[in-house]
Order: sequence, then structure tokens, then C-alpha cells
Amino acid sequence: MGVTYDNENQMFVFDFEHDGKEDIVNLTGDGYQVEAFGKCFYYGYEFSDQVDSNVRSAFIKYVKFNDNLQNSPELTQFIKKAVDNLDKKINLYDYNLVVMPESSSEVNRYMLRYIYRFAQPTLRKMELVKALPSSISFDMDAYQEQYLDDVLEDGRPRYTEAQKEEVKRSINKMLDLIHQKDYFTIAKDVKKSRFRPYMMEFLKFASEADEKLCASIRQQNVLIIDDVTTSGSTLNEILRTLRILNEDNEITIFSLIGRRDLMADAV
Repeated sequence: MGVTYDNENQMFVFDFEHDGKEDIVNLTGDGYQVEAFGKCFYYGYEFSDQVDSNVRSAFIKYVKFNDNLQNSPELTQFIKKAVDNLDKKINLYDYNLVVMPESSSEVNRYMLRYIYRFAQPTLRKMELVKALPSSISFDMDAYQEQYLDDVLEDGRPRYTEAQKEEVKRSINKMLDLIHQKDYFTIAKDVKKSRFRPYMMEFLKFASEADEKLCASIRQQNVLIIDDVTTSGSTLNEILRTLRILNEDNEITIFSLIGRRDLMADAV
């Protein structure tokens, strides 16, 4: 199926039977499994190459911030098609836990309810919530290993010790500013920052019970779901949070709308 944009009437048109050249977004086919985040990543739909950024942004807004999803049969069918396609690939009966980020979007919650139809009563769910800005930290050890300790072709250090210390001071000043901001300003400001992969603890477990659940589930299949994946930063945060407590799970990631090269903006 495909989705087109009716420019004259400023609306999106869903066609559940056909794909066409004018489609702005299409259901993915057999090749929609990619290696990303070091995990198996599936995505339900992807934008066509010819779609301009304004239409793309408008559709993402339409999907994520639809105020009455239950009374939007085309959009709910759009979601179901993607989940049905996913089930054919991975068999949702084989999963024990679904993890999703806290979101103002109803899409994740609708996906979860639909997934439950496949996997009840064994499936459990967990929602990770946004941490306080004061909790955000920076992985200085990883940053130093990958950048500050880099060497030139002749084996000489790329940076002097004084330069390294100056960078560290700048990063600490940046963290001080981050701790004074609200969460959404931080997300906007650092999304494209080269320091973004090293910022940690954006998310936390919603409750102590969820934290204990994550720690107790070992060597089982976990499905992470998210509505729209562009840079991959949210999914990276979820993986970091889960891996603090548990390194044994087999984790699969699914996004309703994703992209093959999504990691290009996340590194």
C-alpha cells in the first residue's frame, strides 16, 4: 500500500491496495530488515526518495500527533498493516517483553495494544520515561578513547595534553548548561551535536518495578517499538538504559516509519 499527498486539498490519501509512483511513503518489502544499533532493526514504512522535507514533516506530524487515533480508520489500518508485516518476519508470539519510550504520540500505545492480540497473555510491557536534565551525563572515557586519544599516520598524538584538557573543560561547561535547561530544549539543541552519542541517561525506568523486571528477564526476546525513527537517538537511549541492567536479552527493534540509512545522522 502507499500514501499520496493531495496538494490541492492539503490532505493525505491512503491506498491499501496499490503502490504508485506518486506515493510519498510505502509499506516496506522483504528487504526492510537492516543492521542498526548493533541489533536487528525493522521498519514498517519508508519515505520515497522524491518526497520533499515539508511533506515528510507534515506526514510525521499527522501520524504522531493525531488527537483521535481511534476514530481514524485509515491511520489505524496503516499501523496494523505494518505490525502484520512485522509478525510475518519475527513471529510476535516469541517475544516476552515490549519496551517503548514515553511519548505524547498515541501511535506507540496503539501498536502495543495491537501487538497484544498476537502475544497475550505472556507478553509484558515497559515504558521508559524522560529523566530530569540534572541526571544527564557524558561518557568522557568513550569520547577520549575514540577522539582525544586519536593518533596521526606517523603515530604521533593528534592532540596535546593541554588540548585534551581544554576539550574536557568545554564539555563540562556544556553539561552545566544542559543541567539548567528543560528536557525538550536539550533534545532540540543536542540532536545534531557531535557530542550526542556520548550523552547518557536521557531516559529512566518509570518505576522500581520496571527496573526489577528488566533485571530479572534473562536470555529472552525483547521488542523495542517506536513510532518514527529519524536519527536513531531515542532508540540508542533505550538500548543504553536496558543494557545497564541486562546484557543477555535478544533485542529486536521496530519503528513504524524508519529509514535504511538512519544511523547516518546518529554518528
